[in-house]
Amino acid sequence: QLVESGGGSVQTGGSLALSCSASASYQSLTCIGWFRQTPGKEREGVAGIRADRGITYYDDSVEGRFAISQDNDNNTVYLQMTSVKPEDTAMYYCAARYDCNSDSWFVHWQYYSWGQGTQVTVS
Repeated sequence: QLVESGGGSVQTGGSLALSCSASASYQSLTCIGWFRQTPGKEREGVAGIRADRGITYYDDSVEGRFAISQDNDNNTVYLQMTSVKPEDTAMYYCAARYDCNSDSWFVHWQYYSWGQGTQVTVS
């Protein structure tokens, strides 16, 4: 089970931190991705992390503003959002898959499990 938390409303230029907590049974799913979706649009990859190697991936739209990190002791992956923009407004989801690389981390249909999502609104 994946559970996101930390969403909410934030002003342009502000910061917000999202968390994705995974049950222990998800430890074999070494790739965690953060995705976002707005009504009528396809789900898009924001950031990913290869948890077993500490390799991170970012979409160009958030490179330098968002940071993905992991806490292996607590089975939690974080998405630190800074310098947020109105276009960052979306429902944010975390997802898990068995592995990924720079060519695949953003392919949402290849992810095995998804959280319920947390809304981020930037005004």
